[in-house]
Amino acid sequence: MAEAPKTEDITHLPTDQLQGLEYCIDSNPSWGEAIALGFQHYILSLGTAVMIPAFLVPLMGGTSGDKVRVVQTLLFVQGINTFLQTLFGTRLPAVVGGSWAFMVPIISIIHDPSLVAIGDDHMRFLATMRAIQGALIVASSVQIILGYSQLWAICSRFFSPVGMVPVIALAGFGLFDRGFPVVGRCVEFGIPMLILFVTFSQYLKQFQAKQLPILERFALLLTIAMIWAYAHLLTASGAYKHHPEQTQMHCRTDKADLISAAPWIKIPYPLQWGAPTFEAGHAFGMMAAVLVSLVESTGAYKAAARLASATPPPAHVLSRGIGWQGIGILLSGLFGTATGSTVSIENVGLLGSTRVGSRRVIQISAGFMIFFSILGKFGALFASIPFPIFAAAYCVLFGLVASVGLSFLQFTNMNSMRNLFIVGVSFFLGLSIPEYFREYTAGALHGPSHTKAEWFNDFLNTIFFSSPTVALMVSLFLDNTLELKDSAKDRGMPWWAKFRTFKGDSRNEEFYTLPFNLDRFFPPS
Repeated sequence: MAEAPKTEDITHLPTDQLQGLEYCIDSNPSWGEAIALGFQHYILSLGTAVMIPAFLVPLMGGTSGDKVRVVQTLLFVQGINTFLQTLFGTRLPAVVGGSWAFMVPIISIIHDPSLVAIGDDHMRFLATMRAIQGALIVASSVQIILGYSQLWAICSRFFSPVGMVPVIALAGFGLFDRGFPVVGRCVEFGIPMLILFVTFSQYLKQFQAKQLPILERFALLLTIAMIWAYAHLLTASGAYKHHPEQTQMHCRTDKADLISAAPWIKIPYPLQWGAPTFEAGHAFGMMAAVLVSLVESTGAYKAAARLASATPPPAHVLSRGIGWQGIGILLSGLFGTATGSTVSIENVGLLGSTRVGSRRVIQISAGFMIFFSILGKFGALFASIPFPIFAAAYCVLFGLVASVGLSFLQFTNMNSMRNLFIVGVSFFLGLSIPEYFREYTAGALHGPSHTKAEWFNDFLNTIFFSSPTVALMVSLFLDNTLELKDSAKDRGMPWWAKFRTFKGDSRNEEFYTLPFNLDRFFPPS
């Protein structure tokens, strides 16, 4: 008769910090390796930085030249925001980039009758950009106030591991429509990219050159270079010559019109599109997007902390980071990036893929963003990488972030029916409600909320388009109302409680203390 397994053979003890990383938040690889890793993060961030302007600028009436300037501006502000966040915000290795959460209110501004009525396309582009800028400037106050007043820190005291699992996981899973549906637009090199990236980063990660696991560490750079060259070959050989125009746009490497339209040197500056215009309705709709960005970033910061082998950020550190992110959205409005900012989920995933969670690497990537946004032609060259190549990497990286969210279940009791109910319902509604809003909008060309008050429609439609935001509302309500009295241990609160305050764990000082002895002026709570 087989011997019963011992308890220690079938259980795994929970660990505060993720094991198996080569470099944690405050340990650094050599300068050469750090620069190469920083460049890799920069290349990855280009996907969203180009996709958003490529989608919005033509709708606004802009030309290829306008599109290039918006991409350059977005990258420039992205570099500044990332540097500020890693230096004075949460201090986590997180790239702060352009956000898709702002699409609903921005498209609503684009379709504003007073702007649509402008006959000249270039004038319409400038007027629309200035209206978006005004809305972003006003809406940024939401995050600035919630962050610096420590109100978000107070709100975060209602979070628990059970409640945060769906939020963090859906920060990755909720982006499923940016993954394989985009790969499928050009399977000739989308699928090879996906297979190669998984092979290099996982199956061949033991391959070393000069004691450096080069294939694991630089899997993304190597596979993008190889597949991009392959895509060039397909384009040059005329493989797409007789394909539909839409397929050519997705697959050809010479269709982006970025390099020819880009200036050699151009420094973005505030109010470069003219003075912003302000309208209350636009600003209210944009405030919903700022709240969504707040929720998504909260989940992303907790995932980044785990992948950087740091402790979960204390409440006041999280709130400080949100305040700086509000400053980032204000800068987006002043410079005119055509969208707001949030934490880049794909770059958080890359921390796990490379097993390097170093803060310095992300700060170097911020330097690359600023440098190549000024050198227009060089930046445009990298920005012309076809979107299906990025989407193939997203399939892996978004999934990795989602699994980090699931890893918080180790601190909870998943034999509790209460916890099973909360996690299951939050996950399902977090995926199902936004999918309903997406399908309805695709069919009716407007969201389910369609009253005469446009600002109200934008507010509701924006909130319910976001999977992490819906998951937070559902899980927070259920977790704080269902059998709350006797469930602290099942929820994981004994483990979670010590990370709520800065002094609750001695490691917090190592990870989250401000540089230049600034904590003297902003003492941690």
